Amino acid sequence: MHREFLAQPADELLESIWRRREAGEDGLAGLLALPEHRDDAVLVQEIASQGLVRIDGDRLHLMPAGEARARSVVRCHRLAERLLHDALGLPAEQAEETACLMEHVLSPAVADAVCSFLGHPPTSPGGREIPAGDCCAARHRTAQPLVRSLEDLEPGAAARIVFVTARDASSVNRLGNYGVVPGSVVRLRQKRPSCVLEIEGTSLALDPDVARTIFVRREA
Repeated sequence: MHREFLAQPADELLESIWRRREAGEDGLAGLLALPEHRDDAVLVQEIASQGLVRIDGDRLHLMPAGEARARSVVRCHRLAERLLHDALGLPAEQAEETACLMEHVLSPAVADAVCSFLGHPPTSPGGREIPAGDCCAARHRTAQPLVRSLEDLEPGAAARIVFVTARDASSVNRLGNYGVVPGSVVRLRQKRPSCVLEIEGTSLALDPDVARTIFVRREA
């Protein structure tokens, strides 16, 4: 957890509580059984005394202050993963390791700038939800996003697919059958009345609503 470099054990603990909650787990014993938290029994009591968590028997609950703090750490971590993986092309494992350091030093303003630059990604490279920030609802964004919806490209542009946000599994599967998956390079041929793209020499027409769920990074 890089504690030799950072004196942020409380943030690491709150982040773990958040991540375990995402997995449907809130047991204190399970948390303290993790290798990185075996010595954190006293720390759990400390953050409880600070009003960050509530201990209910063997269950841990984030209180409003702890929720906000955990949310910020998780948001910074997953945005850092996206930045390192999408913009710099680092392998997922290396991006994850470095994001563990960056999550503690990104200010809210910097996190929002990274989020805007990346096109407000909804998930991390591993598919975990990125908590939304104020920038995600802003009407005017000053940074040109590195990753943006396929529909936002200009006709003729080539781009590499970064992620697909369609929640309907059947839609994702249909797109996958045509090769519309992360890593594939496509070229946008037209935007109206339907979105037509070229992929591996084949033309594919998509409804605009579907095109909006495909996020890409423009190729040079």
